[in-house]
Amino acid sequence: MKAAIVAVGVTASVLIVSSAWAKDVTLVIDGHSQEVHTRSTSVEDLLTDQGVPLSIGLQVQPPPATTLADGMTVVVSPPPGVPADGFQAAVTSTGVGVWVVERPDAGPFGKADPATEEASTFAVGVGPSEVTVRAVVAGKVHDVSTNAATTEALLTAMGIQPDADDRVVPPPSTPLHDGMTVRFDTVQTVVHRALTPIPYAVMTDYTSKLTPGQLRVLRTGTTGLARTTFETRVVNGKVVSTTALQRSVIEPPLAERRLSAPWSMYEGTLVEPGTGATTQTGEASWYDPPWSGLTAAHPWLPFGTLVTVTDRATGRSVTVVIDDRGPFGAGRIIDLSPEAFAQLAPLGRGVLDVELDW
Repeated sequence: MKAAIVAVGVTASVLIVSSAWAKDVTLVIDGHSQEVHTRSTSVEDLLTDQGVPLSIGLQVQPPPATTLADGMTVVVSPPPGVPADGFQAAVTSTGVGVWVVERPDAGPFGKADPATEEASTFAVGVGPSEVTVRAVVAGKVHDVSTNAATTEALLTAMGIQPDADDRVVPPPSTPLHDGMTVRFDTVQTVVHRALTPIPYAVMTDYTSKLTPGQLRVLRTGTTGLARTTFETRVVNGKVVSTTALQRSVIEPPLAERRLSAPWSMYEGTLVEPGTGATTQTGEASWYDPPWSGLTAAHPWLPFGTLVTVTDRATGRSVTVVIDDRGPFGAGRIIDLSPEAFAQLAPLGRGVLDVELDW
């Protein structure tokens, strides 16, 4: 019985001493308060237990060396010179603390240095488990002091939960060390559909029966319509690329047919009338001009233009100078001199499928 009484007495004494050691205090971090039940003996011990690094000059009231008392309120505020909207503080349930300051101009982390008379309210030095890193979040630069061990723990403490599309550099499992840069970019891939126009082609035949400057539209072109599926990539809220994945034609376009006179020998254009094209593909024929040499006739290129004519079947090329107007046959885009045509194929071929570059 006496042994039982002694045991109960000892247990009660331990409970009383334990209760005496434990304190209930209010911890206010960056304006947000929380009730803490702690056995810490000083303000600095309390902050250490709560994962609050003081290495960037945080203001602490009462000062860190103050003996902790039951019912005390401890207030942690941004360093002097740091605007309220330039500072963010957080301590996770796992004890990971993170103190984020927007990229500044001067002083610790670029902010203003603490005033001399306030030095007693600041912790000095960096704890062995604390690091200072630069975090570039969605293109915005922050300077961070934290006791997080990895990139993932840092981002979690900052309230950032990357998904499978987001970009984290270095990878989440990378250990943090002083001076490193952590980059997080939000990446979204959006797939959507839209009705898109299909432009119509312009097909022009040339005739010597019309005087230069005359043009007849034989059939008006009409624009087609398609349903197109697009993939849009958005990084940090900005569209960086849009790719057409699939297109289904709802209504095909109808090509416009024109009949035109050739340009005069004193005029010409380096872009195709009606389309603005700067190259051409089509049929090349040959004719017998009253001169010799590597020359050619073209309906609208300026006289003197050097044109490379490539046989699309064989890859052979010849460069000619435009010094005449023509051809006037449907589907033909250039008339070559016999000498020029022979560079590509025997004259007996008559017509070649070619590409023109100038």
